[in-house]
Amino acid sequence: MNKIYFNKEKNIRLWYIVTLLLCVLFSGCDKMEAQEYIPQAPDYSDSTFWYTEENDKTGKNADVFYIVSTWEKDWKDENGTIVHYADVYKKKHRDDMTKEISAIAAYMGKDNNFYSPFYRHITIQVWATRDEDIINKRFAIAFEDIRNAFETFLKNRPKNRPFVLAGFSQGGKAVVELLKIMPKDVYQQMVAAYVLGYKVTPDDTLASTNIKAAQGPDDIGVTICYNSVSDVKYIQPVVAAPCAFCINPVNWRTDDVPATLHDTITVSVAQKEKVLVVKGYSGSEYSPIMGFLNVGDFHSAEPWLYKECLEENIKNRIEIFKKTRF
Repeated sequence: MNKIYFNKEKNIRLWYIVTLLLCVLFSGCDKMEAQEYIPQAPDYSDSTFWYTEENDKTGKNADVFYIVSTWEKDWKDENGTIVHYADVYKKKHRDDMTKEISAIAAYMGKDNNFYSPFYRHITIQVWATRDEDIINKRFAIAFEDIRNAFETFLKNRPKNRPFVLAGFSQGGKAVVELLKIMPKDVYQQMVAAYVLGYKVTPDDTLASTNIKAAQGPDDIGVTICYNSVSDVKYIQPVVAAPCAFCINPVNWRTDDVPATLHDTITVSVAQKEKVLVVKGYSGSEYSPIMGFLNVGDFHSAEPWLYKECLEENIKNRIEIFKKTRF
């Protein structure tokens, strides 16, 4: 079993330096800093800031690095200042993220070692602005955490051990950004990347050769991307458009040939819009989110509706990776 040990001597908890650098890199930061409180950055040498499961008892499978979606709403600090980020030093915020992460680990982490960092994700109110300039400026804080967590993950594992990268919603955005900066020697160990409920734009595909669209169930080093709607008129651009590619996780096709899920649900790829059109499913178990998600789309269902398909596919791609790369 390849277990990751968190070395406290490799302390990357320099949150104040990160914040200063972000102010230099992103315009308008001075104004934002004057109005916003940014929680302290996590120290990823401390296991407090990780959810982990060590399930690879033989050492022959893979690691899964999973990035959680959005769980927090805007909240106020002790001075009454509105905060637009999760605070990983608050147990409640870590517990909120754990609800999703543990459920994902139940199927992605079967026979694999599973690692998911708690991070300062941006709140749902930031996403509800549907202003990608605002989202991207604030997401810079969240992504700095993810980048540091991923670096810690890489430093504490065998370099030739395969890994799966996955994320849902805001976590899917982080997956795309990680792919853009991933060194080639690291990319060579990536089985596949799963971007669930978020887009890969045409510009994203031009930013890095690491981003390659999956064409079927067996290719490795590829990116799996999908968003689900009841009709293309319900596409929510902030998470789903424009999208460069989409694959059906039920039949693993990129054309419009439909697939049947759970006997009564039909899933097909809209060729122009690059989203999944789902018929025979209401999604009624998921309440609308601030009037812009789960409204004709199935955003909250993305990691759960197809979980059996994803579980089987992750196992399949790992097996193929081991056969072809070793």
